[in-house]
Amino acid sequence: MIGVIDYRAGNAPSVGYALERLGLAHRLVAEPTGLGGVDRIVLPGVGAAGATLASLHESGLVEPLRARVLDDGVPFLGICIGLQVLLDHSEEGDVAGLGWVPGRARRFPDTQRVPQIGWNAVRATRPHPVTDGLDRDAYCYFVNSYFAEPADPAHTLGVTEYGTDFASVIGRANIVATQFHAEKSGPVGLALLERFAHWDGTC
Repeated sequence: MIGVIDYRAGNAPSVGYALERLGLAHRLVAEPTGLGGVDRIVLPGVGAAGATLASLHESGLVEPLRARVLDDGVPFLGICIGLQVLLDHSEEGDVAGLGWVPGRARRFPDTQRVPQIGWNAVRATRPHPVTDGLDRDAYCYFVNSYFAEPADPAHTLGVTEYGTDFASVIGRANIVATQFHAEKSGPVGLALLERFAHWDGTC
C-alpha cells in the first residue's frame, strides 16, 4: 500500500490518478494515523517550499514521517517540492528544510527564465533501481524556479541541463526524489512510479 501525503500545498490527487492508472494500491494520507499500514510513501508538491513545510507541520506529519522513513526505512519518493524540502535549506523564503538529504535548494540564475516550465531531458548519472529506465532520451515534465544542490555528489542520481546541469533526481538510502513531476511525465514517469512501487528501499 502506497501512502500519498495529502496536504494543502500538494497535488496528491494527481499522483493518485497516476497510481490508479497503473493499478497500484494507494491511499491519501492527511494525518499521522494514516501512515500506519503503508509500506511506501510519496510526498508530492507544488508551489513554495515554505508553504509545503508549514502545511506538513500544521498537519502534524513531520515527526511521524521522519519516524517511518528514517527510523523504519520505508521506501520514500519525493516529487518536485517534495524533493526540495528534503534538503537542509531552501533559498525560497530562506527556510530550513527537513534535512533528510544534506544540501540546499537554490534559485536558477537570472540569466534563465523562471520558472522552467515544460519538458526537459533527464540523464541518469549512476545506477539505481528506481531510475534504471532513464536514458539520454528520457524527457520529463518540469515546473521549477529552484533546484537541488546536494552536499554529497553521490546523492545525485540524475541531472538535467537548464543553463547549467542540476540534480533533477536525488537519492539516499531508502529515499529517492525527482524534481520533475513523474505523474505528469507520460510513459517515462509512469514507469518510474511502477519501479518505485516494487522497490525494497535498497540500492
